[in-house]
Amino acid sequence: MERASISDRMPLLAAIVLVGLNLRPFITGIGPLASDIGAQTGLGLQGIALLTLVPMLLMGVLAFAGPSLQFRVGARRSIIAALAILAVASLLRLFVSAGWQMVATAALLGLGAAVVQAMLPGVIKQHFPRHVGVVMGLYSAMLMGGGALGAQLAPLVATAAGDWHAGLAWMALPAVLALWLVARSLPRDTRRKAGPNKTLAILARPRTWLLMACFGLVNGGYSTVVAWLAPFYRGLGWTAAASGSLLAVMAVCQAIAALVLPVLAGRREDRRPWLWLTLALQALGFTALAVMPEAAPLLWAGMLGAGLGGCFALSMIVALDHLPDPAEAGALSALMQGGGFLIAALPPWIIAILHDLTGGFTAGWMLHLGCVGIVTILYWRVSPASYARALGLTAPTSPTDAACAARA
Repeated sequence: MERASISDRMPLLAAIVLVGLNLRPFITGIGPLASDIGAQTGLGLQGIALLTLVPMLLMGVLAFAGPSLQFRVGARRSIIAALAILAVASLLRLFVSAGWQMVATAALLGLGAAVVQAMLPGVIKQHFPRHVGVVMGLYSAMLMGGGALGAQLAPLVATAAGDWHAGLAWMALPAVLALWLVARSLPRDTRRKAGPNKTLAILARPRTWLLMACFGLVNGGYSTVVAWLAPFYRGLGWTAAASGSLLAVMAVCQAIAALVLPVLAGRREDRRPWLWLTLALQALGFTALAVMPEAAPLLWAGMLGAGLGGCFALSMIVALDHLPDPAEAGALSALMQGGGFLIAALPPWIIAILHDLTGGFTAGWMLHLGCVGIVTILYWRVSPASYARALGLTAPTSPTDAACAARA
């Protein structure tokens, strides 16, 4: 039963919003400043790709530790510590001068974001059990909105300060504000009685691996776009600010789709029609970038953004839908993110290699078009009727679950 109405949880909801805004700017801010960063630090295309690859890898690896971390340390303390790491790592970027230092700060930022992303879905399921879809949609929208903020402000702040370092270091400020708000609004952790660790059992289920694959292949498209969309258009003659604005348009469309589509999808148990809509938008966007990138760049970026943002939010909700217990659902979400982000970390580096081999990004866009096709097929298996059977639940916990189990 829900502990309080959603209006009584407004401070916590505000904290979730601000935390979400902090988890993407350090990634999306790199693309518009890639030329300046490379010129001073000596990082080439593959080196710049590491600034996306390393955080994504850490998001993947550390997500597997999320359930254990929540049990041993607690969600509140873990999130507060992670936000402190985000603030410190962003501030350190004021002082970097070498490529390895940039990669090191990227690793710290990935560490902080990984811990938050592993903890927050379970927190949402626990404190907003009757509004999981809406709050997860809001959280996902803030992730994407933070991406838009980073893409837009990084080049503007860098230009105003006359230094690309400032274009990345300002991100320490919202991290400190989020830390303060979480410390004030997130309830203290309640100690759970020691029980059987369900993580290995969940990890042993094929459905967990299917969700990982879908999440990873889609977010691989996101990591590639935030790493290479701005440099792609700079290669076509765009300025840093203009290419950053294009990335910001994409991120704004991500945020809108992540906020709106979960609300629309909440009218029915089966989220797959909406997932397929987001995948169709991605397919159109990647095809357009490969075939006619300069015909309507804003439209292509908007379609990609809506497809990627909506798919991210719906994927997170589908994972939480599988299990009624908040801790177990949070564990499944963390594991899905773990494997998914490990997969998603690789495409920007693969696309850099393909660029070096072919002299352009067309092969990379087509690669992601193929990934979209694979995910479209895999999601056929993820019907609500299969949730209980796929995760090995022995007894349904609600009339809805009972109906699903009967149909399975």
